[in-house]
Amino acid sequence: MKRNLLAIAIPALLVAASANASIEVWNKDGNKVDFYGRVKAANHITDRGQKDEGDDTSARLGMSGQTQITDWLSGYGRWEYEAKSGKNSDNEVRYAFAGLNFGDFGSFDYGRNDGVLKAITAYTDVLPEFGGDAANNNWNVLSARTKAVATYRNNNFFGLNDDISFAVQYADNGDNSLTKDNIRGESREAWGTNVQWNIFDTGLTAGVGYAQSTSSDQRHNTWATGIKYDNYNLYLAANYFQSKLKNRYIDHKGHIADEKVKGIELVAQYGIELDVGRLTPSLAYVQHKLTSGYDGDNKAHYRSGSHSSPMAKYVSLGATYDLNKNFSAIVEYKFNLLDHKDIGAAMNTTNNRGHKKANTPGTKDVLGVGLIYQF
Repeated sequence: MKRNLLAIAIPALLVAASANASIEVWNKDGNKVDFYGRVKAANHITDRGQKDEGDDTSARLGMSGQTQITDWLSGYGRWEYEAKSGKNSDNEVRYAFAGLNFGDFGSFDYGRNDGVLKAITAYTDVLPEFGGDAANNNWNVLSARTKAVATYRNNNFFGLNDDISFAVQYADNGDNSLTKDNIRGESREAWGTNVQWNIFDTGLTAGVGYAQSTSSDQRHNTWATGIKYDNYNLYLAANYFQSKLKNRYIDHKGHIADEKVKGIELVAQYGIELDVGRLTPSLAYVQHKLTSGYDGDNKAHYRSGSHSSPMAKYVSLGATYDLNKNFSAIVEYKFNLLDHKDIGAAMNTTNNRGHKKANTPGTKDVLGVGLIYQF
């Protein structure tokens, strides 16, 4: 019975995963409702023309709830909204899903949720301000937040082993990865799965996941693997992923070829307890590279004529100072290692200069600073 109750409680914690200090507004007769929120006042200091430079202030508000139906069945839901106040003041419903938990038999939910691969790529998505390149993009299938996904999760392998968890997910025309239909403004059906293993009581967790679109002529697939260590104030994590898009159109002449994106991310952090609060220095290395199988003149797509070019490449050095559970200060310096001929330089540039000059903004370092209040 104790294990059964634990299996019911774990998905409830998952529902409020981002609510570090949520406010419980209702807890009666097996019904519980929490509210949580965050205000981040931040700025990215870099050369003009660099993508995402300037103000990065935003506010989030979310709600999570659960209701006990029987001693082995519960219902849950989550909603979260974000409003940005910078020059790109986009608003977004980040999460909106509801589901049922069946104890040792797992949970099932549907709505807008994280792609199933994000459970793995999130190992390295822990930097103070930047990072998340593998977890939030459109070249990995079912990694970013995705609409219209049905997800089954089991967090204790049907009650047999609390250290093994897995998930299976299907996106009903909801995946936002980079496919031909997505280029036309549509989305694709996709499915994916992951498995994670908490390696005994060592603090180590290893995970692997795979996802693909359902199209046969332009199939897009991604696999990712990762490992993390979280123990004694030390956090270490590594991720490797590979995405392949079959028969993608790559230039205005109609030439087609397979494209691949390969990436590696490494993170090291250490928490230091102070008289007031906690300081966590952070060090990371990120590299993602795009490769095309097309052998012709590819300058229309890469501009540099290269068939293998970094999309992201940098070293990050930063720190988070948690004054208490509600208030934090962050600072992070991104040492940009992109060359002006790399495709990532053009992706990081918001004007028409592209990456033709050595001083293009897309190759510049970035300093991120900010304050965060959360409840």
